[in-house]
Amino acid sequence: MHEKCGVVGVSLEDRDAARPLYYSLYALQHRGQESAGIVTHDGFQQHSHVEMGLVGDAFEQGDLEDLNGSQGIGHVRYPTAGSVNASCAQPFSVSFKSGSLGLSHNGNLVNADEVGDQLAELGHAFTSDGDTEVIAHDLARNLLEEDLVRAVKRTMSRIHGSYSLTIMHDDTVLGVRDPEGNRPLCIGELEDGYVLASESAAIDTLDGELIRDVRPGELVVLHADGTGYDTYQLVEPENTAHCFFEHVYFARPDSVIDDELVYEVRRDLGRALWDESGIDSDVVMPVPDSGRAFASGYAEAANEDADADGVEFAEGLMKNRYVGRTFIMPTQDERERAVRLKLNPIKSTVEGKTVTLIDDSIVRGTTSNQLVQLLYDAGAEEVHVRIGAPPIVAPCYMGIDMASREELIAADQSVADIRDEIGADSLSYLSIDSVADALSKSKADLCLGCVTGEYPYDIEGEAKDRDVDRPAIGTAASADD
Repeated sequence: MHEKCGVVGVSLEDRDAARPLYYSLYALQHRGQESAGIVTHDGFQQHSHVEMGLVGDAFEQGDLEDLNGSQGIGHVRYPTAGSVNASCAQPFSVSFKSGSLGLSHNGNLVNADEVGDQLAELGHAFTSDGDTEVIAHDLARNLLEEDLVRAVKRTMSRIHGSYSLTIMHDDTVLGVRDPEGNRPLCIGELEDGYVLASESAAIDTLDGELIRDVRPGELVVLHADGTGYDTYQLVEPENTAHCFFEHVYFARPDSVIDDELVYEVRRDLGRALWDESGIDSDVVMPVPDSGRAFASGYAEAANEDADADGVEFAEGLMKNRYVGRTFIMPTQDERERAVRLKLNPIKSTVEGKTVTLIDDSIVRGTTSNQLVQLLYDAGAEEVHVRIGAPPIVAPCYMGIDMASREELIAADQSVADIRDEIGADSLSYLSIDSVADALSKSKADLCLGCVTGEYPYDIEGEAKDRDVDRPAIGTAASADD
């Protein structure tokens, strides 16, 4: 799986926003490694610097010095819609009769083609094949006829899908979260201003204080002088569709999302994994890094269980942090080779012992097969695999560039079949009910499409888990007061 994207926006009282945005993008680097960009406004004009690559490669000292202004937005991207090139890098900027507009998007629209085709018929020229430009053009068109709040509401009535946005209209920074709240977005207070970000870890990096999550369907407008913000609940959702994979894998463990510390949620998922499918073994070890909190919770629950023999928690796999992520490797052979470059077992921890290996997910199954074999090669007597999420049986359309059904090992195989394919002595996944319990949410308020095959949005050819239809795109819908 590829990560999604990270967005940020700041409005400060009397200092340039470029460096705080730059630090924030570093804090969100795990959410996207293909491109990074910042757009600022100095009260007179917009300044932009967007480049391919990691944050540290995309910016030099002079680039930050040229980004004048106390307001700005930033973005790190891993493409989930659109090409992997500079034309789709963000923030996306556009100038029009009513001023300048910059937009950063985390998520994925279901009806981008429909909205884009209508805008093209109305004379809009597009420079990319990404859905972010569609949102920017639609909002710019609405700003010609409406004030800022009504223009945003009109655009929200026309786009369908997953989005958290940071937007800059001239020197005003705003944040928007889609009515289902699928992608995270939060607001924080700094000593001299306010910040919007995909994760609270970015706020921590700026020595700020998390105020709260932006609510699903809410618009937050930061004051241009950095002294406050206004909020508008533009859509009142009946149910939300929070992405449970933010807690399982994508978010930093030190982030707080929907009032839950990600690290503690992962530990709770690990504890639930023991309750559901715990097995006595000599040692419990995580697949680094995201499996660590799961394994910690699992081992703690095992050692508290009076009916169990107790278990040792150990770091039995050492990670080489100078090897690229395995899913970036373009061929299957390279992915398999990268596993052995990336992870090395500690033989003294493994040899002659029964091992429980804890991971967050199994996608294709190739990496799991390699890891199990690594442990056997290191002398493990038994290898039991436990997964802190349900089986992934369907692709994600909401902003995670996940494998197709044909590539997903659980799409058409039973747990027993997968166990045999990865070569483990036993395999168990966590149930959907336990995931909902750990997140303190009803299943009706989660997006579970990748583990159920039913989605909270109207996606062509896919089943829905609720009564929802994409908007009819013809004449632009009018926004209510």
